[in-house]
Amino acid sequence: MSQTPAIPKKTRFLQLLAMKLLGKPLQLGTNTPVETTAMALCSEKQGETWNAPDHVTFLIPLVGPDMVQDWSVVERLLNTTVASFATQTNQNWRAVICCQVAPDLPDDARVSYLQFDRDVVGNDKWSKLSVLYEHLAGSAKGAGLCITFDADDIAHPELVTTLLANPTGSLMTHGILHDVQRDRLAQASPQSLFQPSAKAFWKLCGSCAALPYDANQDTFALQMKFMSHLSQHEHRMVPYLSALGGHSLIKQKRSLVLYLLNHGENFGARRGRVSFKTRFVDRFEIKDETKLKVIRSHFNLG
Repeated sequence: MSQTPAIPKKTRFLQLLAMKLLGKPLQLGTNTPVETTAMALCSEKQGETWNAPDHVTFLIPLVGPDMVQDWSVVERLLNTTVASFATQTNQNWRAVICCQVAPDLPDDARVSYLQFDRDVVGNDKWSKLSVLYEHLAGSAKGAGLCITFDADDIAHPELVTTLLANPTGSLMTHGILHDVQRDRLAQASPQSLFQPSAKAFWKLCGSCAALPYDANQDTFALQMKFMSHLSQHEHRMVPYLSALGGHSLIKQKRSLVLYLLNHGENFGARRGRVSFKTRFVDRFEIKDETKLKVIRSHFNLG
């Protein structure tokens, strides 16, 4: 199973312009299923507000042991990720890990394992995400926020607190990249006049957006359908598709997620897409010792 191709830039530009000028997207003959679902959600929720969320759900698609060289490394990285949830200043979170086999997990009622038993040829990440959203649709209670989180990323201790303060959802514009092999840290941030080659964190890492849901609303099924569709697209599509669906994502300028690369079992490495991120670290490496000390402390890097 492969990731859904990106929606053309021309289409995205026209739709976002229509949203700005007309207050609604255009019905085009080329609309994809996710765009159609997003527009339906936007229409159904017109004039409604999101209720204050009281919890965050982390959905984690975990690569199976047959797809990696060293399963123990995968388990160790996953436990580092889960440990970063356990140190949150707000403990109202839960995490669901989907994989073919149950990994070694801490004894925490908020952390659960979801069996993946579909027969998928090739990369099964997208299928696992579908299973995770199906599970959420059947288990969610009340108002919450959902964030797809990679099994080798690390959460800042104030991530949950910050996300819950924004009922309409959040988009990570800033974040940290950690080149594990070379133990070097870099800052991801949007392009600017002074840094035209910079990149927003949501362009580099999939753990970049939290979206709202409310099991008590009539549009809940449509909310879940939209998020499930969205999960099949690359994370660079998140801002566009979220806007199309009527989500006013708050841009998070604090670095609340750290992305590990070159640790030996990167998903991107299996797709041949890590080298440009290594070059990114070279270009935007953080060298201020005071900043480095704070970052290492927040993300427990030692």
